[in-house]
Amino acid sequence: MEDEALTGGNMGNVRRAGDKVTRPAGPWTPAVHRLLHHLAAAEVGDVPAPVAVSADGTRETLTFVEGDVPAYPMPAWVWSEQALDSSARLLRRLHDATVEAVREGPWRSPTREPAEVICHHDFAPYNLVFHDGAAVGAIDWDFAAPGPRVWDLAYLAYRIVPLTTEDVGDGFGPRDREARLQRLVDAYGAETSVAEVLAVAADRLAALATFSDDQAIAQGRPELANHAALYRRDAATLQGGAMPRALGVPANGPLPRPRRR
Repeated sequence: MEDEALTGGNMGNVRRAGDKVTRPAGPWTPAVHRLLHHLAAAEVGDVPAPVAVSADGTRETLTFVEGDVPAYPMPAWVWSEQALDSSARLLRRLHDATVEAVREGPWRSPTREPAEVICHHDFAPYNLVFHDGAAVGAIDWDFAAPGPRVWDLAYLAYRIVPLTTEDVGDGFGPRDREARLQRLVDAYGAETSVAEVLAVAADRLAALATFSDDQAIAQGRPELANHAALYRRDAATLQGGAMPRALGVPANGPLPRPRRR
């Protein structure tokens, strides 16, 4: 079988050979494999199945999940209501399935309170598997860790509403984004306000900027520092109230902090 590099990710050497994928492993891998087995047993969506870990513990082998995984520049169908609704509902199913999952680490990402579920930590169209425009599964679980539901929901909103100041070819105006953000929250069934999602999105982007800067140095990839600059710019826009006002969300001072449930 021909071995090929999978180029969609930014954080490691991922390769595919037939129906198997190999990728970097680490101390977090046993916890992620337990999670993947748990999700597969729950039958809530398509996820990779763990196959093996190399003898030296540096590479893992997983099954390849068949389907469409979009990448930037995103195809037009990613901005459909079907893609938005199905992504939110898939996230809800996956979250609900992890409520009773084993939380024992170590995890690659820090645990965040309230640890309501096990978060994916990068739940975005480029890590989702679509069939006929509907999200049916999720890949790249190596940064999973316990955290609040809204941590994943806010990042999905950032990517699929979208909330970024960058031109990603979606063609939406402020009113479109306002409606899409509310639709996303409703499709997930969140007990979270739009304002809370925006506040957490700002925190999420600030954390991602720091991580991207660190990885730019660790991997010798200066382009990741450019990503960090965008995340900080978008976080500042959210925190400053310009984007909330454009989305029709009142912004009288700082956005409200998430409720602790």
